[in-house]
Amino acid sequence: MNNEIIKVFVGCDPNNSDLEQMMVLDYSIKKHTTIPVEIIWMQLSRDPESFWYSNPEKGEGWNTQKWATPFSGFRWAIPDYCDFKGRAIYMDADMVVLSDLSELWSHPIEGEAIVAAKTKDSIARLCTCVWDCQKASQVLPPVSQLKADLEGHGKLMKQFKEQPELITPYIDSYNCIDGEDLEIKDMKILHYSDMGTQFSHKYSISRLKSEGAKHWFDGKIMPHPRQELTDLFDQYYKEALKENYSVENYRVEPFGDFPKKTHKNYKGNKITRIDSAKKSLFTRLLKL
Repeated sequence: MNNEIIKVFVGCDPNNSDLEQMMVLDYSIKKHTTIPVEIIWMQLSRDPESFWYSNPEKGEGWNTQKWATPFSGFRWAIPDYCDFKGRAIYMDADMVVLSDLSELWSHPIEGEAIVAAKTKDSIARLCTCVWDCQKASQVLPPVSQLKADLEGHGKLMKQFKEQPELITPYIDSYNCIDGEDLEIKDMKILHYSDMGTQFSHKYSISRLKSEGAKHWFDGKIMPHPRQELTDLFDQYYKEALKENYSVENYRVEPFGDFPKKTHKNYKGNKITRIDSAKKSLFTRLLKL
């Protein structure tokens, strides 16, 4: 397996909101990984020939109406994209890789499992995972069905939660959600998952404003509670620029409007919103 090219599929915005995330992720992968990597950016496309084609005005291609992000349902189509051969890693764009991806790439996928992923607290976290594409063909529905089914993404998330045998668990730190309780040295992949506290906002929001555009996240933006993780992202951002990476290398023709869930009432996660979680618990106790 060490002679293969690692295929990494990354879900990202089609209107250039995630350029900073894409640059930092790309750089961090190349910084640490010892074998060749091919990155496939999964973005909605107006091109009918694209695997990620969508035309919401005509009701054609991918239907994103109930997705929380512009790419939520794409992860299920990766084995088909690969002709149900070999392996593929899936990641959200909001990641900083801090280890050699060849380790994750070669992770065992055993028994009935078709994917390696994080299963902490009995939750299937498929935001960073490794697919066995051939085995996945026996479980996943056809892409044509995935594209048309409004509830398709939700149904599959529920199925994988109810059938844990489909997942081989890996080390939690391969998908370290907003730092959890780990020091940076113990993280393999940092996932700054809370969309309201993402490190990239301080770069992308002002850039988009100068371009007359808006970010796809429409919820409240606030600081991340762990300053050292913010500093880590800034470090990688500066290193990438020094190594001649540029956000412009990831820019595409904007897709335009697409339907998705709103984040007006987005509450993040208990890792980044500790005070809010405590307040909510206190409020519930008062009502008892």
